[in-house]
Amino acid sequence: MSMFSAAIQPQGSTPEGIQFTAHPQWHNFVDAWKMANITPLLLNSMLLVVVVVPSVMILCSLGGYAFAHLSVPCKGLIYFLFLIGLTIPFETLVTPLYYEISDMGILNTRLALMLPLIGLNIPFGIVWMRSCFEQMPRDLIEAASIDGAGHFRTFVSVQLPLALPALSSLGILTFLATWNQFLLAVVLEDDPNKRTMAGALQSFVGQYQTDVVLLNAGALLIMAPTMILFIILQRYFIRAMLAGSVKG
Repeated sequence: MSMFSAAIQPQGSTPEGIQFTAHPQWHNFVDAWKMANITPLLLNSMLLVVVVVPSVMILCSLGGYAFAHLSVPCKGLIYFLFLIGLTIPFETLVTPLYYEISDMGILNTRLALMLPLIGLNIPFGIVWMRSCFEQMPRDLIEAASIDGAGHFRTFVSVQLPLALPALSSLGILTFLATWNQFLLAVVLEDDPNKRTMAGALQSFVGQYQTDVVLLNAGALLIMAPTMILFIILQRYFIRAMLAGSVKG
């Protein structure tokens, strides 16, 4: 509410607290959109999400099932490495990522953001989906095996449909992490028009002063897609959160 009340104040003013004006300046949202040139940033973020989110969901669901039910050599050690990946602060990876992406020759390209974001989201996704598959009754796997189903058919026909709530939650969390990514977009993309929606906030911060009204209007525009997505898919997120509490 504070951001919304600030976003409809006259430009150049300094809102304090929640103060609704009698003459709301709705054009602030249009001005913020034009000032930050959000249209190409929106397309960039949408393309990034379309590639990163499905990739993470597919790789993590396959990996989670493998860690939960398959006999993989050095499975414990590999899983431990994924757990270590969760403990490494994201900020410490930015500089090594920059040099690695530069050495690969894909700096300032779409892949410069897509590949790191897929990799950075995989450790959590593997742990998340492994926990989900481990909670499922093993009787279902044994019944599918008796019917002649292999591991892949068991995964696709039996396990995956039951894991949809957890998989949907993983998709939502990955979407939020991708859509709100600012630091990597600024470091790995020199062209402002190739950055993400979150990078639009930089347009409202001047060298000597910042228009707080337009900054809040722009922030609301950037937040809108994530809020809409959560409202639409919140039932899947809640079901996944409650899955562990109703086990047994």
